[in-house]
Amino acid sequence: MVAIKKLFRTNERIRVPQVRLIGPDGGQLGVVPTPEALRLAGQHDLDLVEVASAASPPVCRIIDFSKFKYDQEKKEREAKKHQKQGKLKEIRLKPNIDEHDFQTKVKQAVTFLKKKDKVKVNLFFRGRQMEHLDLGKRILDKFIIDTQNDGQIEKEPRLEGRVMSFVVAPK
Repeated sequence: MVAIKKLFRTNERIRVPQVRLIGPDGGQLGVVPTPEALRLAGQHDLDLVEVASAASPPVCRIIDFSKFKYDQEKKEREAKKHQKQGKLKEIRLKPNIDEHDFQTKVKQAVTFLKKKDKVKVNLFFRGRQMEHLDLGKRILDKFIIDTQNDGQIEKEPRLEGRVMSFVVAPK
């Protein structure tokens, strides 16, 4: 069960002298003293619920609190269902990559970006390849150009040890 993030004051817990009241049918009943609002809620066998405590005077509704709580939880569950957690996918390259292999990696990155995932591209240097950082930089620049229609650079290419990497986020 999902817990309600916001705590609502109900019935006797409302301690302000007067409230702006909304009736059980959703109509405005105006500014009413709190004891009068509680009496009206009791007549309808419903609860007095403070829905906007920041307003002056606070806004209260005459509603069935358990049904209201259930509806709030349902809204939260629905909102959570539609949230997409973007994952970070990783693509590994080497400076002496062949053109066809490079294009395959680009297609893979574009697929990830279309699924709204971020892509981290790592270019690994081994041994004497460290002397040819310019080759690696050219490969990464080409990768950026090939993926710019579907993504945008979030973190610029930079060398960390023997790995040159950057991050592309979906547009």
